Amino acid sequence: MTGCTNDIMNDMTLPSPSLPPLKVAIIHDWLVVFGGAERVLAQFLDLFPDADVYATVYDVPPEQASFLRGKTPRTTFIQKLPFGKTKYRTYLPLMPLAIEQLDMSGYDLVISSSYCVAKGVLTGPDQKHLSYVHSAARYAWDLQHVYLREARMEKGLKGMLARIMLHYFRMWDVRTSHGVDRYLANSDFVARRIRKIYGYEAKIVYPPAEIDRFSLGTGKDDFYLTASRMVPYKMIPLIAEAFASMPDRKLVIIGDGPEMAKVRAKAGPNVEILGYQSEQVMIDHMQRAKAFVFAAEEDFGIVPLEAQACGTPVIAYGRGGALETVRGLDAPAPTGLFFNQQTVPAIVDAVARFEAASDRFTQENCRKNALRFSPKSFKEAIMAEVSALLDRPELLPSLTKSA
Repeated sequence: MTGCTNDIMNDMTLPSPSLPPLKVAIIHDWLVVFGGAERVLAQFLDLFPDADVYATVYDVPPEQASFLRGKTPRTTFIQKLPFGKTKYRTYLPLMPLAIEQLDMSGYDLVISSSYCVAKGVLTGPDQKHLSYVHSAARYAWDLQHVYLREARMEKGLKGMLARIMLHYFRMWDVRTSHGVDRYLANSDFVARRIRKIYGYEAKIVYPPAEIDRFSLGTGKDDFYLTASRMVPYKMIPLIAEAFASMPDRKLVIIGDGPEMAKVRAKAGPNVEILGYQSEQVMIDHMQRAKAFVFAAEEDFGIVPLEAQACGTPVIAYGRGGALETVRGLDAPAPTGLFFNQQTVPAIVDAVARFEAASDRFTQENCRKNALRFSPKSFKEAIMAEVSALLDRPELLPSLTKSA
């Protein structure tokens, strides 16, 4: 059967010899780290290894850049502006202009991997534009007030200028939404946002979790785990504070970022902060943790799936993508449970409920749930959408081949 699977995946990248090969461009918002969105980009490059890659800026560390297959992405003028590669977010007002300067005229298929401006590239009537949306620019839409509050820009001249800029950004965002021929969303949560903001229906294609990188552990230790980059919406200080109020329970935190000082201030003696760790250390802790605690409202959220792939149930905030990746207590084979408010009492209550229902969670069920989000499933879904969009059925993998 393995041989058959390999044949299928190989067929995905080979157009029919009777037709000219596709000229494909892949546009990513910015390439500065190897994170969840970049893992999706890597899958696109597996399917279209000859594609050209574009981004507003490119500054991925060499040790993380192997997913680009040796390609050097083509960038915008923001790359050359002062601190453009590191302070690129400060150039958000210029990004719509920058993305529109990328010349897409020589391509048959344009794929935008978008969570900000990538979907705004200009394409012609004889080109097809497929946009895989990780998130609409949420800081310009429903989460504008949250982001302004976190940036301490609710009032004053800076706040007024930020609101004006975001107002015009929203106008551009809606206008350019009409240039996309087909939308794909990474979750139902994002599909609803696309429908509300742009007025288009989006097919849901869940991003791939590289399940093969993870395996079940041999046993559980007496600690809970959370791991994330420490930025405000991840709510790591909240999790640290909640466990500090439960001194008889241990929490391990893996990650680093601008909120590290807040996390340390909220942590008690029972909260161990490891900072940034290697993938091997992360997996080891995921395998041994009693549960993974996740307090963010994510559009999808890959880390809870990775925890489940290690056989670890998830205690998650019951909003956003977690509702699609974690099976709650109402499911026949639960893989976690939810809390409904981002507060200390809600997390404390969720931990108590988790321990009361601990016999309902199994490592095998957690991993089985994670397997639904495999790279193979993602690639097959993407190629089905591309084939339908281009009306080229020969691009579909032949699922009837014998092994």
